[in-house]
Amino acid sequence: MIEVHKLRFGYGGGVFLFEDFSLTIRRGESWTVIGPSGCGKTTLLYLIAGLQSPHGGEISINGEKIVRARPSTGLVLQDHGLLPWATILENARLGLKIRKFYGPDGKHSPVNVQVDSEKDDRRVQYWLNWLGIEQLRNMYPAQLSRGQRQRAAIARTLVLEPDLLLMDEPFSALDAPIREELQKVMNNFHAESGLTSLTVTHDIEEAVVLGEKILVLGNSCNRTPRVIDNVLCGEAATRGGAEFLRRCAELRDLLAAGNTRGS
Repeated sequence: MIEVHKLRFGYGGGVFLFEDFSLTIRRGESWTVIGPSGCGKTTLLYLIAGLQSPHGGEISINGEKIVRARPSTGLVLQDHGLLPWATILENARLGLKIRKFYGPDGKHSPVNVQVDSEKDDRRVQYWLNWLGIEQLRNMYPAQLSRGQRQRAAIARTLVLEPDLLLMDEPFSALDAPIREELQKVMNNFHAESGLTSLTVTHDIEEAVVLGEKILVLGNSCNRTPRVIDNVLCGEAATRGGAEFLRRCAELRDLLAAGNTRGS
């Protein structure tokens, strides 16, 4: 589904985060990305989202070169991005409201776009229910816990029925029990939907729980992707198991090796 071909990108000063970097992500796969601070994790996510442009090479989704933000790509950020003056219901409907104004391709005002309000209402209701926050629909973000706000942000994204879900450290600000609960929610979602997803995280255990494949970025310029096939994805109940701990140790060794090369 996603083809990254000979990507080249840096922020200036002659230092590149990616050089001749190529990667293929197949439809329906769940990926996580880990690496030290400043290695390009979030940058890669934003490049795939079309929010930044590469200096060389190209990124394509479904065979189409990415030159701008893509309406069918869903993005969940760490800071929720909810409108503080809007209720959870209004926040969940925000993307649909924007799509109604600009049209489904995001390029122009839809003169003849037909909007099925009842269908939209059912879709919003479904995701609020599925994420366990329907009873909070008339409350405001300031009245909710961080975990509830993040569920609302996820609902707002899923309401748009994306074919690609990108998440940038979505649970890093949450306490461990809430973080693990939402990880299970996303595991269940992936199992039911088969949606292609890419999640940036600094947490090794989270990378193992959420990613069928784990991309490990290094501290120096990334050229050859280091990708780990991870059969433990979704096995949150075995966090303390020997195999889970071995996989986490393997990833720590890879991160340490990447840091050494970059120093």
